[in-house]
Amino acid sequence: MAIITKITTQQKNHDRYNIFMDDGKGEKFAFSVDSDVLIKFQLKKGMELDDFSLLEIQFQDDIRKAYHLAVQFLARRIRSEKEIRDYLQKKAIEEPIIQEVVHKLKSQQYLNDSEYAFAFVRTMVNTTDKGPDIIKQELKEKGIAEKIIIQALAEFPPELQLDKAVNVGKKFFKKPSKDSLKIQKQKLEQLLYRKGYSFELIQIALQETVPKEETDAELEAIRHQGEKAHRKYSQYSGFEYQQKMKQALYRKGFSIELIEKFLAEKNSADY
Repeated sequence: MAIITKITTQQKNHDRYNIFMDDGKGEKFAFSVDSDVLIKFQLKKGMELDDFSLLEIQFQDDIRKAYHLAVQFLARRIRSEKEIRDYLQKKAIEEPIIQEVVHKLKSQQYLNDSEYAFAFVRTMVNTTDKGPDIIKQELKEKGIAEKIIIQALAEFPPELQLDKAVNVGKKFFKKPSKDSLKIQKQKLEQLLYRKGYSFELIQIALQETVPKEETDAELEAIRHQGEKAHRKYSQYSGFEYQQKMKQALYRKGFSIELIEKFLAEKNSADY
């Protein structure tokens, strides 16, 4: 048994108290506690504490310290339960203490994976052009249950997904390109897939954004690619030259009609 001989407030943190005790060998610093723990155990000068009581006090104080860390972490933004657990584990907090902290945060409504998921989906929809598959994957990585994810993704209905995908497509085709329309279409398809849109929705978005007719940009692209091919095959002539040029430009995604038009244009310029 040891007796509390003195309780002092810490200089740098007035919510924590230093406990001094005498175990028969003289007074010495024993431990420090949070103000809530001090009150809970009614610690005061002259109080006797056995080993079990000391362990319980320390356990409760460790919970308080971990709880304060979690609240500070939550103050920056809303978090998932997994994020809280991962954060506390990185701080070398033991699992029983983490469990107590998570339970307390949930009971105080500071931690709610359902609210987190809905807020996350709304934020992604309002601030990014990510598709539902990417958002779903990110929620999984944050430890959100599949059932909750499905419910939260109701905030991102198909019509809104299509609007987002179409906007991505419009921005894509506004950028200058030296590629054929076919290659640009493939690149946009890959881009939308990487952003997390479904195959079916991508096909609809492509129909609404890919130019339907030959454009000045397409003519400029085949001239650019055609001149590169010409430099490569300029040592050939006649039928052999025409075939190699057609094959090269066809592999670049240009239509036979456009290739014929370019070659006729080039032949006319050469003579």
